[in-house]
Amino acid sequence: MRILVVEDEPTLADAIAEWLRDEAHAVDIAYDGEAALYRAETNDYDIVVLDRDLPRLHGDDVCRSLVASRSPARVLMLTAAAEVTERVTGLALGADDYLTKPFAFAELGARVQALGRRARPAAPPVLCRAGVTLDPARRKVFRDSRYVPLSKKEFAVLTELLLADGAVVATEQLLEKAWDEHADPFTGAVRQAVLKLRRKLGDPPVVETVTGVGYRIP
Repeated sequence: MRILVVEDEPTLADAIAEWLRDEAHAVDIAYDGEAALYRAETNDYDIVVLDRDLPRLHGDDVCRSLVASRSPARVLMLTAAAEVTERVTGLALGADDYLTKPFAFAELGARVQALGRRARPAAPPVLCRAGVTLDPARRKVFRDSRYVPLSKKEFAVLTELLLADGAVVATEQLLEKAWDEHADPFTGAVRQAVLKLRRKLGDPPVVETVTGVGYRIP
C-alpha cells in the first residue's frame, strides 16, 4: 500500500516508516500538518498515519480537511492522550482508527493492514493465480509449491498484479503503490523489478507485458 506517515518527531516518524517499508509498503513522511495536506493533495494514499499534535496545522484540522476533500485514504490517528474522550473526539473528526502512544510497532502494523482491507475491495487472505500463491500475512510467495524469495519491491509489485485479477496494471500505478514520492518515474525501476520478478518466478513466464500500458498476470 501507499502510506503517508505524519509525525513531528523525526526519530519516531523515521522508525514508523522503516517498519512499514519492511512490510513492503511505499511510505512518505510529513513532519507537520501543512506538509501532510500538500502530500495528500499530490499523491494517492491508502492509509494516513496521523499524529494529532502537529505544528503549523493541527492533526485535527488535517483530518477534517481529508474528510472534507473526500479523500479515500483511511486515517489512523496517533496521540499521547489516552483518555476515552480524546479517542471519541478523534473518531468523531473522521479518523478510522486510533492508537495511543507509546505503542508496539507490531500493533501499528496490524491496524494498518486492517485499515488497508477497508481501503480496497475485499481480497482473499491468500492470492493465487497462474500457479503463483502469495500469502500477505506470512509474506511468502510460492510458484507451483516452490518457495520464491522476493525483495520488498518485487513482493509489492506482485501483490498489485495479483490483486488486479487478470486486468492490466499500469506502470504508473505500480510506481505509485510500490515506490515512495522520491522515485524517479524515468529510471525504469518498475521494468527492472518486473524483470527480476519474472526471473525468480521461473518458466513458463507468468507476468505479461502489455506494450505501452503496463503488466498483467493473465
